[in-house]
Amino acid sequence: MTTNPTASATPSPAADTTGARTPEAAELIGGARERIDALDERIIGLVQERMAVSAAVQRARMTSGGRRIHLSRENEILGHYRDALGRPGTALAMTLLELSRGRA
Repeated sequence: MTTNPTASATPSPAADTTGARTPEAAELIGGARERIDALDERIIGLVQERMAVSAAVQRARMTSGGRRIHLSRENEILGHYRDALGRPGTALAMTLLELSRGRA
């Protein structure tokens, strides 16, 4: 029976938060997570900005007698996200459209 030499090693505190088995991997994962967190903050800000711009478009359309939602434009957006990101892009676009529609 062979034993795993790392099995008896005590996990480092970093392993508790990163799942890494070495300090080097833990450091890499920690830095990557910080970058992901920063990207997520930027994405959230961009989504909020998109929502505000969409609300302005909807107000202008409705003020001019149009409908709040323009389905052919939404289909363009869905196609763009699908083409760029594949099938999951469609789901992402649907979520963005839902967020950007505002309240009826």
